[in-house]
This record gives sequence, structure tokens and C-alpha cells, in this order.
Amino acid sequence: MKEFIDIYRQNTNEIEQFVRETLENTGDLKRHKNNDFKKLFEIFPSLELVYIIDSHTNIQTSPNIYRHKTTHIATGRDRSYLLKNISLKNNEISITKPYVSSATGNTCITAVKQEGEEILFFDFDLANLLQKLGFLELHNQLNIINKSFYIGAGFSMVILAIFTIGYALISFFHTLLFEANFSIEAIFKPVVALTLGLAIFDLAKTILEQEVFFKSYGKNTKNEYRLLIKFLITIIIALLIEALMVVFKIAISDYTQLINAFYLILGVSVIITALSIFVYLSQKANCYDLK
Repeated sequence: MKEFIDIYRQNTNEIEQFVRETLENTGDLKRHKNNDFKKLFEIFPSLELVYIIDSHTNIQTSPNIYRHKTTHIATGRDRSYLLKNISLKNNEISITKPYVSSATGNTCITAVKQEGEEILFFDFDLANLLQKLGFLELHNQLNIINKSFYIGAGFSMVILAIFTIGYALISFFHTLLFEANFSIEAIFKPVVALTLGLAIFDLAKTILEQEVFFKSYGKNTKNEYRLLIKFLITIIIALLIEALMVVFKIAISDYTQLINAFYLILGVSVIITALSIFVYLSQKANCYDLK
């Protein structure tokens, strides 16, 4: 919804001009109510609801007229609150700011025009309107395929994360209860597995949130950076734990192999340095974007 509103704000004049001019070119709007505004629904694929109120009493006098149905549930309701922030003068068409429609549940804008003693309301689905005007690209079939893929991949990663955490716990308790040679390694290995399980689960959660449950239609680079940084930090922690385990293991068994532990720690240090540079450059890029 936020992305739709941002796009609308950037192109408000063009969108409102299109809606006004198209409605004005249809002539007298009241004449369309005899056939439930079917002509307007054909002209505007984004038009989703039409209703009429009395200009004197502000009572809705018509049913809610949708593209393929009509309901009388709202007939007779007081609609005074709808006119509080709307200026009606000289039979001009006023357009509201984007809001969530209680009738359809979609984000919409409403075009309002008074003709005689009646005030006509035309609700336009914002996503559909932006798509038809070329400000937003939505491909329903492709979105279904993408969402299905992300659902499968996301929940598969959740299952793998659960198995990884389960393996860590089983391995630890098996060593603790059934093996006599309990060592520091028996603690470090489950910790590494738990950390990796947490990283996998966190990645799966982010994928499901952004691509399935709260689908993002815009390119949010900030969220992508945050996801990558969070995942890399988790991996770095796992590598540091592994490096610490290697240091203890070599210190106990063979000091001559400490150089291998040094190489591992040096590699992790390079990753940390690269991540720091990446964070700095990404924040710098975001500052330029804000300017």
C-alpha cells in the first residue's frame, strides 16, 4: 500500500488530470445510472464502486454499484463524513487522497461530482489505476508463479532450519549422556549448528515476509541491504565460533598447526572488513538518494 501511495504522490497531477478529463468527456454522469454505470465501468477498468448521495441530507440514495453486482446494504446511510474534506463547486470533479475502502478493502481514490441535487462518488482501485496508466507493472500470472516458488523455497528453508537446530540439540545431548569423552568440541559444534539454523530461518522469514505475505512491488534497496547484512553477520558469528573451536582444539593437541587457525581467523577478518566497506558505501549511496 505504501508503495502505491508513493507512486501516486509522485504522479498526482497526471493521474488526477486523466480521471477528471475522462469523466468530463463522458458528459452528464447521472444518465449512466439507468444501466448501473456499465459504460463507465467499460471506460475505466480501475473503477470498482459507484454510489450516489442526496446533496441536502447527505443520505446515500443508491445502492453500492460494483462492476458485476449491486448491494443495498449501504442505502440510507448518512455519508456526511465523506464530504468533510471535499470541495464541491461549479460542478467540478474533486478527487480524494488515497485511502483503504471499507466496501472493497482495496486502496483507492474517489472522484466526487455534484450534479443537481445528487452527489456521485466513483471509487478507483489505486493499484489497477496505476497499472493502466503505466506507473506500475503487475503481472498476475507471473506473480502467482513467483509467489508459489517463494512459498516452496521459504518453507523448505524453515524445515531445514528446524532439522539443523534439532541436529544440534540431539548431538549435544547424545554426547552428554552416552559418550564418556565429553569435550569442549561437543559444545562448540552444536552452537555452530544452532547459529546456522538461525541464519537459515531468518533468511526464510524475510523471504516469506517480503515476497509472500507482504508482497513488495517496488525496488526497496534498503530492505535488500538489511537482509544481506543480517545474514552475513550471522554467518560471520558462526565462522568465529568455528575459529575459536579450532584454536582450542589445536592448542590442546598440536601447537604446530596454529597457523591454520590463524588463516581461518584472517579469512573471517577479511569478510568483516569487506562487510564494513559494503555497509559504508550502501549508507553513502542512500544519503545521495535522499538528496
